Amino acid sequence: MQLDSLYQEVILDHYKRPEHKGLSEKSDVQVHHVNPNCGDEITLNLSLRDHLIDISWDGVGCSISMASASVMSSLLSGKTLEEAGPILDSFVSLMQSKGTQTGDEEVLEDALAFSGVSKYPARIKCALLGWMAFKDASVQIQGR
Repeated sequence: MQLDSLYQEVILDHYKRPEHKGLSEKSDVQVHHVNPNCGDEITLNLSLRDHLIDISWDGVGCSISMASASVMSSLLSGKTLEEAGPILDSFVSLMQSKGTQTGDEEVLEDALAFSGVSKYPARIKCALLGWMAFKDASVQIQGR
């Protein structure tokens, strides 16, 4: 199986069976982000439980934005904010690389499936929507 096919499967699997989707009733911070280019939306709840991240989210949008939010929530839940920072930075760097970076599989895990998206400027904001919502929420929660 080619790598591109495997990546497509990962994205479709997260789109069809999103993880952490459905807003929890309790959260320390809630943010809502919209991609003005296409109308994709995400609402993200972020809580810290014993310094560990708990993410829940809900949204509407294309397969890339919804699958990326699923991957992000799966990858960052259960980590500390300090552990999540380098993962977020690595994903943003991959998306801004215009296809020149391959990313670190040990850091990004399933998020590496979005590496091909970085070649398509119109889709980068889709892939980053959930990640930027997380970044916004984490800044707000640290400010408390």
